[in-house]
Amino acid sequence: MSFSSEVDHPAIRIRGLAKSYGDVPALCGIDLDIRRGQFFGLLGPNGAGKSTTIHILTGLVTFADGDVRVLGHDVVREYRLTRRQIGLAPQEFNFDRFFPVREILVLQAGYYGIPRREAGRRADELLERFGLSSKAGDKIWKLSGGMKRRLLIAKAMIHDPDILILDEPTAGVDVELRRALWVYLRKLNAEGKTILLTTHYIEEAEELCEEVAIIDRGRIVARGSPDELVQAGGERHLEIRLTAPPESLPEAVTSRDYFVEDDRVVIRVPHPRRIVAEVLNGLYAQDLKITEVRIKESSLEEVFVQLTGRTIDSGLGEPANGAADAEEPEEELHEV
Repeated sequence: MSFSSEVDHPAIRIRGLAKSYGDVPALCGIDLDIRRGQFFGLLGPNGAGKSTTIHILTGLVTFADGDVRVLGHDVVREYRLTRRQIGLAPQEFNFDRFFPVREILVLQAGYYGIPRREAGRRADELLERFGLSSKAGDKIWKLSGGMKRRLLIAKAMIHDPDILILDEPTAGVDVELRRALWVYLRKLNAEGKTILLTTHYIEEAEELCEEVAIIDRGRIVARGSPDELVQAGGERHLEIRLTAPPESLPEAVTSRDYFVEDDRVVIRVPHPRRIVAEVLNGLYAQDLKITEVRIKESSLEEVFVQLTGRTIDSGLGEPANGAADAEEPEEELHEV
């Protein structure tokens, strides 16, 4: 059974969210909206505030200031309801190694008041869906890393939540399995699940996410579709080298944002590949000889490094201006 709220409420709405661990600020007043049915990515270096945000949404960590709502419901005052609306697949495996795979799912369903017979039916459906039916009676230690990742997602879905939060869902798995998991996740999203993803794989965010937010030192520093972020913060151009500096250039070049440096012509456009044929034909028509053609298209990873000054898998190291995030909170966490 899925709980719902009025259709005009976003899946997740965060305003002015602040959290510190002792004297160390983890979140510094972030705002965030995630629409219903959206596949949303939260990207940031290690220690940027991703896990803290997720733990607050799922009720595992308290916060100092701000307002956090899930499908219109306050996560503090209506915590029982909001926790049922979210399924969390954490980064770390959290299975009881003494129970077989199917029983792990049945027991998880029990936490949400689902009768055992119904829980068994749901468990069987999920095991079939994730290709784990043959492992239903096995203990967890018999599963490969990829199977455990799939089981984590199945466990998060056993109570049929409206929102699925995936914290590094493909960490430590090979490329083939990662892409297979992408297929599962796209299908879940197409069926209407709102998905919030954190990942260290920029390619994963580019492939899956309709929109991403980049968080750094507890602040949202950029937000938009992967393509929008690249266009806004990256470099995209068509570069052409000629045998000699040109005396004049065709309209295919001069009608666009361009500059000339000796024998080098650079045209800045959002989609350089789309204009290659037009520009080359114009140059050839003026008997200009071309020696080299290059297309520069910044990646989301380059934009990420530009915005944060770090790669996505780097840590904070020494705190900058005292603003670092303690991703491992000092307070005790309890699984819901």
